[in-house]
Amino acid sequence: MTQVPHEPADQSGRIAELQEEVEQLKEAVSSHAVVDQAIGMVVALGRVAPSEGWTVLKDVSQHTNIKLRQVADLILIWGRNGEIPPRIRAELEAALDRHGPTQVPGRSEES
Repeated sequence: MTQVPHEPADQSGRIAELQEEVEQLKEAVSSHAVVDQAIGMVVALGRVAPSEGWTVLKDVSQHTNIKLRQVADLILIWGRNGEIPPRIRAELEAALDRHGPTQVPGRSEES
């Protein structure tokens, strides 16, 4: 007896799995872009290195028990309209105190 490699029902199930995977990948790419933009804001405004910007975002997320993507969204909203929840602002300031600011490149300590 010869087996059929893929029956139509199997293909439709596989197509549904692949469509779900594509949607998850789209969401991951979108989330990554939001997080990267928020890191950029933290780096610019907090005068920290990019690796420290990532650490600051993680700290804010962990200390507020809010998902990192949502913290990043709130920071981007703050950049657009100047509003940020007081709890997030306080934790962001605390995290920046812990991790930065760094020395501005090319500037001596005595300046």
